[in-house]
This record gives sequence, structure tokens and C-alpha cells, in this order.
Amino acid sequence: MSLSDKRILLVVAGGIAAYKSLELVRRLRERGAYVRCVLTNSGAEFVTPLALSALSGDKVYSELFSLTDEAEMGHIQLSREADLLVIAPATADLLARMAGGQANDLATTVLLATDKPVLAAPAMNVRMWLHPATQANLAILKERGVVLLGPEDGDMACGEFGPGRMSEPMEILAAVERHFANGGVLAGRRALVTSGPTLEAIDPVRFLSNHSSGRQGHAIAAALAAAGAQTTLVSGPVSLDDPPGVEVQRVNSADEMLAACQAALPVDVAVCAAAVADWRPRHSLAGKIKKGDGHAPAIKLVENPDILATLAAAGPARPTLVIGFAAETENVIEQASAKRLKKGCDWILANDVAPGTGTFGGAENLVHVIDAQGAESWPRMSKAAVAQKLSSRIAEALGAG
Repeated sequence: MSLSDKRILLVVAGGIAAYKSLELVRRLRERGAYVRCVLTNSGAEFVTPLALSALSGDKVYSELFSLTDEAEMGHIQLSREADLLVIAPATADLLARMAGGQANDLATTVLLATDKPVLAAPAMNVRMWLHPATQANLAILKERGVVLLGPEDGDMACGEFGPGRMSEPMEILAAVERHFANGGVLAGRRALVTSGPTLEAIDPVRFLSNHSSGRQGHAIAAALAAAGAQTTLVSGPVSLDDPPGVEVQRVNSADEMLAACQAALPVDVAVCAAAVADWRPRHSLAGKIKKGDGHAPAIKLVENPDILATLAAAGPARPTLVIGFAAETENVIEQASAKRLKKGCDWILANDVAPGTGTFGGAENLVHVIDAQGAESWPRMSKAAVAQKLSSRIAEALGAG
């Protein structure tokens, strides 16, 4: 989506995630946005005004009581000239001062004086994020209409793991695009996406499943929605937030996922990114299986329904474009090509999930897009970037835009 003529005011606060703001500025500028930056004093400990100025093509504002800045661009004008204010990273301190209505530096003054929408991408230590004071501040800001994106789970610079990582620049970019969509290249189109694992019950406490995190499927649903498509996401059990602007149907088993997919038809495009369990127990026991004489119980397995093949089957409700995923550990392109023909889908995205690749549960993916013309290999990139690239390819194939 083009952001031509859109004016973004980016507030960069202090935190190790501030380095991501440089990539965000570059991506916004690539899409034609006019970006002006406000850098806090603590933010300047992590990124320099020169770097932000070079990427944005404009001067960087930092001081509230700068006679030069006030003469050239008063803080009231700075706050109201933008179409959208983005805070990345939004630290616990800045969020607290926003919630309290403070105006003790340029960033908080601008945020208090603005009458434009605000998008904040929090970034902080997991303990700070989970603290009741932070959660109370977030509740206040949400009530005032501030849109929060993230944070994500992951390893942090402090050595801890959990919620607190700032969303990746491509995810923030997608949120900006959603804000300005009001249509988009896929406006008027309907999309269906499956995501995550399925869970097949053995008994009330045990199940068969896999390591899928749902990150790629959720990113695809977000990208399609950002492009204007009316998007339904059918998701197995995951620990991810629902993508903004997406209708989410939560399921556990493959049978439930198939039923939800069929209920969402008709659609223009279906992307089957879920890692559906191939088998399920023939019978799910009502009571917990107990240890007996030391012999493991025999569990009879039966095949699950093939959701991709069912959606790709000929019929009046078949989507115009059916896309599958093939998670392989060897001979990736060859096996995925054979799977595409067997399933009857239009495209298949093959990825290597062998141990050590980090694909399952990771933030990056390396895919090969296979269609009737052959295979197109994409470089390793974030799953959000894969989703954006796939969304553009879908729009082109559907003749949208």
C-alpha cells in the first residue's frame, strides 16, 4: 500500500528497541510517507539525531525550549500537522507520563497537545510490562483511543524472556497501513487464513499436536486485512494476540478447523498456513488413562480431514486462489511441488522446518513459492515481511489494485 502524502510524526523514546525505529523510518519512506521525528533525551542514548535525520530527510526535534525550533515549527503545530503519531519504542516511563497527562518534555507535550490518532508500540522489561501500574496506565490510554501494537514474546537484552519485545518494523508498518487503508488494493475481497497447530485429544489431559506458533498465519491475516480484504482467521491454540481488523475463529481440532473454514466460504483467497495434525486418536477417552502394569496403552490413530485439499476441490464455493504450506525437513522444493499437485491448490509455500532452522516458533522464515510455472525462492526474512510480500503477490494474482 502506498503512503504517499501521509505525514507521520514518529516519537522515539529511550530503550534498546530504539534501533528498530531506524528501519521503521526507512520502510515508511519507501512507501512515500513524509516522516518527522521527535527524539527524547533518553532515546538519544540509543540512536543519534543524525541517523534519524538522514533516513527521514528532515531535522529531528528534541528540545521543548528551543527558540529556533519554536520559531520554525512550534510544538503545537508539530503535534497537529501529522496525520498519525507513532511511538516506537513506547517505554513504560513515557506511557506512564502520557496516562498522567504530563508535558515535561517535547515528546509528552506533543502527545498531550495533539488531536490526531496515536499508535504506540510498547517495549520494556517483562516485569515492567506485567506490573499493575503499567497495566493500569495502558487501560487509561486505551480508553482515550491510543492504539497499542504488541509487545511480543521473546528474548530481551536484559536476558529475560516474555512479553516486552517491541513489534518488528514491518508489523508496525502494517498497522500504519491499516490505519490509512480505507479500502486498499484488496478492498472488496474476502480472505480466509488458517493458523497455528491443531490439538487432538487423547484423554482429558493429553493430546497430539506440534510446535507451530501461528506467527506466520497470523502475520498473513494481518497483512491481508491491512490491504483491505475482509479477513477471517481460523486459528488453533496459540499464545498470540488477535491481528487487528481480522475476524478470528478459535478452534482446537482439525474437524473444528475444517467446519469453521467451510462456514467462512465463499472467499476470494484461502491461505492454509496452519500445521494441521495428520492423525487423531480414533477414540478420545472420557477419563484420564492410568498407568497399569508398565505397558504403554495402544492408541489407534485415524487420518484427519485434509483441509487444504477440501478447499481446493472443484465446486462452486472454491476460492479463486487456494494457497497451502508445506513444512518439510528434506528435499523441500521437490516434496512441496508434489504436494501442490496432490492437493490441487494453486500455490504452495515450502519451508524448511528441520531442527536448527528456527522456523517453528521463530520470528523468521525462508520460503519457496511454488505454482504451475515453477518455484520462486525468497530470501530469509521476518514472518511479517513474508506476509507482506505474499499479500502483494495475491493482490497481483487477483487483479486487484
